Amino acid sequence: MYRIAVIPGDGIGKEVMEAALHVLGGLDLELEFVYAEAGNECFMKCGETIPEETVKLVRRSDATLFGAVTTVPGQKSAIITLRRELDLFANLRPVKSLPGVPCLYPDLDFVIVRENTEDLYVGDEEFTPDGAVARRIITRPASRRISRFAFDYAKREGWSRVTAVHKANVLKKTDGVFREEFYRVASDYPEMEPEDYYVDATAMYLITQPQEFQVLVTTNLFGDILSDEAAGLIGGLGLAPSANIGEKNAIFEPVHGSAPQIAGKNIANPTAMILTTALMLKHLNKTQEAHKIQEALERTLLKGVMTPDLGGSASTMEMAKAIRGELDG
Repeated sequence: MYRIAVIPGDGIGKEVMEAALHVLGGLDLELEFVYAEAGNECFMKCGETIPEETVKLVRRSDATLFGAVTTVPGQKSAIITLRRELDLFANLRPVKSLPGVPCLYPDLDFVIVRENTEDLYVGDEEFTPDGAVARRIITRPASRRISRFAFDYAKREGWSRVTAVHKANVLKKTDGVFREEFYRVASDYPEMEPEDYYVDATAMYLITQPQEFQVLVTTNLFGDILSDEAAGLIGGLGLAPSANIGEKNAIFEPVHGSAPQIAGKNIANPTAMILTTALMLKHLNKTQEAHKIQEALERTLLKGVMTPDLGGSASTMEMAKAIRGELDG
């Protein structure tokens, strides 16, 4: 029995979570779902975007499914708080083309590994007489840890090349540290091919030759930007799952936001959330079940059952029911 914390959040987070749990119900798994609150609606209710009870529940769970939250300026970010509190140092962003989906490249399959705990996301900013200053933190331990995670992931998944992405020609000290530690770790993996590119060149190569990449590893801000760019190659954020992984805990979330403009209309694309559950199952060593979800989703898409953002006419739950039907069949 696995204990899964479920945080639907705001807006379409609730809708895509319902759809994903419906699909999960089609598998023969012993899962105990325990619900928790986070996000703007939670703030309006209790004055906190991420109550301590939620943090404790996530800490005690085998894994967490996180829907989407509305972020209001001035409020504490629920997901960033959880990443820091639980030391979820690795953000995993698979980029895989799906059959039947209109996209720029129908043959992509690579992953971006993003360091998740430092860089400009530490939030160390201050106003100055002329404007403001932000402090960028890149440490050797964090750079080593995320590089090792990337090489281990590549080895486990059968890939042979890991690409570090940085801007060490300009950020000579901070990205210099990141690049140095990447190659130090690479020396422990003689069977792997390490390489590195500047982030601006990588942004171009993602458009011109994305098939060349296998596993990319980078710092927090660059990873945030490049992973959204990469999602655009396969059809958009509605198709992009992600995982936040630490030594003891893991949170799985779709990349998209809460989309309040379409909330309640039952037209949100549940694909990213459903693929996110597959990532979770893989993390829990339920690889066969994860593949079943992936394959059922692909068969559904090939039959043209899609939400309006992909050019289809199915509602959120119609698509989820179709996918579950493929599982049951």
